[in-house]
Amino acid sequence: MQYSAGMLDHEARMTAFGERVRAARKEQSWSRRELAERTGISERFLADVEQGKANPSLLRLFELADALGASPQELLRDPQPAGLYAAGDRDRVLALVGLRGAGKSSLGPMLATRLGRDFVELDEEIEKRTGLELTEIFELHGEAWFRRQELECLDALLAEGRPIVLAVGGGLPTSAETWSILRARARTIWLRARPEDHWLRVAAQGDTRPMSNDPRAFDHLSAILNERERFYGQAEFEVDTSARKVSEVFGHVLGLLERRT
Repeated sequence: MQYSAGMLDHEARMTAFGERVRAARKEQSWSRRELAERTGISERFLADVEQGKANPSLLRLFELADALGASPQELLRDPQPAGLYAAGDRDRVLALVGLRGAGKSSLGPMLATRLGRDFVELDEEIEKRTGLELTEIFELHGEAWFRRQELECLDALLAEGRPIVLAVGGGLPTSAETWSILRARARTIWLRARPEDHWLRVAAQGDTRPMSNDPRAFDHLSAILNERERFYGQAEFEVDTSARKVSEVFGHVLGLLERRT
């Protein structure tokens, strides 16, 4: 489904608002039930608010703000690109990690536009650097050679010092040196999804390669994801994208970044 700019902004704002309410509640060490008792708002409605699914009335907005010790303006403010990153070189790069189908190519450009920076896919940079497509690199030179190119290409990007949103290949975290450098010099976000989601999203893009000539392709994908989760789990942020619209994930990520500044 395609989203208009207006629809995207509305959903992203609702999601970011919900993230702020949830964060403020947790800062008070309150359960959702406790917040419901303090505001007179039902737990069910509060759950929908925190998930970005409910649009509270002005009265309920003031009740929430009063209970949480925040102003309505603070809860409602638009996510702003300026000021999200101000802590040094590490903040110049926002890196998205995860298997194919996690949502990196969909979410990345949206984040880059909102944050006022370029979107870069590391695999594409490797192809430009080598003059070869990824399949040719693996066929002609093997994985070890590809990993060296990946490391050198990442080093070159980081040396530029320009603010970017970076999507990296699903196997990068398995390379200890490259993964260590990325985590040390960038904000990393693991876009987590179930094997079924990875599978269906890749198929929806018209790419049938994962299914071709391999009756156990889904089992293999599940095994790879299970094996790599221990690496992905080292990312600074983790966002579950399963059964969520890209606009919801977008708002969630912006909320996470705001709370870490």
